[in-house]
Amino acid sequence: MGTLGSGDFAHIGKSVRIKGDVSGSEDIYVDGQVEGSIQLNGNSLTIGPNGNVRANISARNVIVGGTLDGNIQAGERTELRKSAVVNGDVQTQRIAIEEGAYFKGKLEIQKPQAESTTMAASAFSGTAEQRK
Repeated sequence: MGTLGSGDFAHIGKSVRIKGDVSGSEDIYVDGQVEGSIQLNGNSLTIGPNGNVRANISARNVIVGGTLDGNIQAGERTELRKSAVVNGDVQTQRIAIEEGAYFKGKLEIQKPQAESTTMAASAFSGTAEQRK
């Protein structure tokens, strides 16, 4: 669990079943079953090797070590470990897929919006000044 940023996280054990919408402002480690949706904007979700999730996920970082049936929308990074089984679409800025992971779906790697906007604005102002 060293991949989690801070010590503050919620652990959903392998005997726990949740049906419904999960949201929060801390990192979550799922080793049980979740069915519904998971919204952790600005935080990380880790699905452990025993985790079985049937949900659409929206989080900053998503690490999958178990089974996921649903889409991932990660603001920064997605990691599929070798034990991962993922059926769903992934939107992320960065992705790591270990050899042995199963993935079926569409992958869309997005560019960071803040950097591209700033670079375009500075390039535009630079060319305007050169013309003077």
